Amino acid sequence: MMKKIQNYCMVLIVILAFIGCNSKNKENHSGHKMTAEAIFYSCSMDPEIKQDKPGKCPICHMTLVPVKKSDESPNEIKLSKQQIRLGNISTQAISETRNSLEQNYTGILTINQDKVNTLSARAMGRIEKLYFKTIGEYVNKNQPVYSLYSEDIAIAKQDYFTAYKQLAMPGDFGKNAQNMLKAAKQKLLFFGLTNAQIESIKTKAEVSPYTIFYSTSSGYISEIIATEGSYMMEGSAVIKLANLNTLWLETQVNVNYAKNVHLGQNAKITFPDFPDKTINAAVSFINPEINPDTRLLLIRLEIPNQGLQLKPGMQAFAKLTQSNLKGLFIPIDAVIREEKSSYIWVEKTPGVFENVMVETGAEINGLIEIKSDLDSSKKVVVTGAYAVDSEYKFRKGSDPMEGMKM
Repeated sequence: MMKKIQNYCMVLIVILAFIGCNSKNKENHSGHKMTAEAIFYSCSMDPEIKQDKPGKCPICHMTLVPVKKSDESPNEIKLSKQQIRLGNISTQAISETRNSLEQNYTGILTINQDKVNTLSARAMGRIEKLYFKTIGEYVNKNQPVYSLYSEDIAIAKQDYFTAYKQLAMPGDFGKNAQNMLKAAKQKLLFFGLTNAQIESIKTKAEVSPYTIFYSTSSGYISEIIATEGSYMMEGSAVIKLANLNTLWLETQVNVNYAKNVHLGQNAKITFPDFPDKTINAAVSFINPEINPDTRLLLIRLEIPNQGLQLKPGMQAFAKLTQSNLKGLFIPIDAVIREEKSSYIWVEKTPGVFENVMVETGAEINGLIEIKSDLDSSKKVVVTGAYAVDSEYKFRKGSDPMEGMKM
């Protein structure tokens, strides 16, 4: 009897050992399978924690979760509901809308170069005297500007004086003198002498090599080129006079905004020095060349200056408005702008975000135009985009657009 009981116990022990071994093998097999699929174990609250085996987060003591190869692609990131809430991350489907584009530019008033008259030397000679020596002085029309010593003009004067004296001679001398007088007068007119100056030659005892030249227009002196005692070639500039009844407002425009600026476009101009003063003006010039260093484009507006209240060098603000501008617009903060590229974060599936490179356009009232085609079925991250981007860079240690610069 005792022997049977011993045999029975031995069989029971073998059966239990077999069952326990079999269960253990299954557990170990399951664990090996999970480990093979997982890259590492991380904390959903502290993703910087990465371990090669299960455990607790050393920071918040939460259970680490496995991160599988299939969970994220290189340009994606998966966030927990708590991370989305704490990062104030929200998404929105976008579609084409119409907006009024209001652009504000700061510029400086300058002299209207189309209203500048240059007084030039009409013959070769030496500047004997300048009657105006200060920039900003006002010169009236027909006021003396400079005196010129010129041998060429002196010879022409002498020819005119001689011909006039020979008019009274009899016969062919008198007839030839008439033609000589006419030719000499034309030459003096060409040199810039007035009729009164030419007529005065007849009454003088001797011909002077000095000639006074008078202003042919009125204006403020913007530049003095010649100096007393300097020699001038024919056509050399002596002085410049500016008419300040109109001024130029020149400003620099970002190339993205310049696409919406056109010639003749109306603008409202205001001035820090005159807060109550507003002037309507129009765009008169758009530089066809973009500055390659600043990516800025010069535009110019012509400003009426009634009463000459405005002065060159003053600051002014130009507000240009364009209505019914159609396009895709999202909040400016939704766009991550790097040195050579811009991108947005799009919700691929709930909690999973991917970055998409975009081309941007004009900025309007806190919104920015997206000129690239977007998948209308996906939602764009409109708040918390920088939180998503920072988490991506912190977790993966790289720029989402690395290797994809435009």
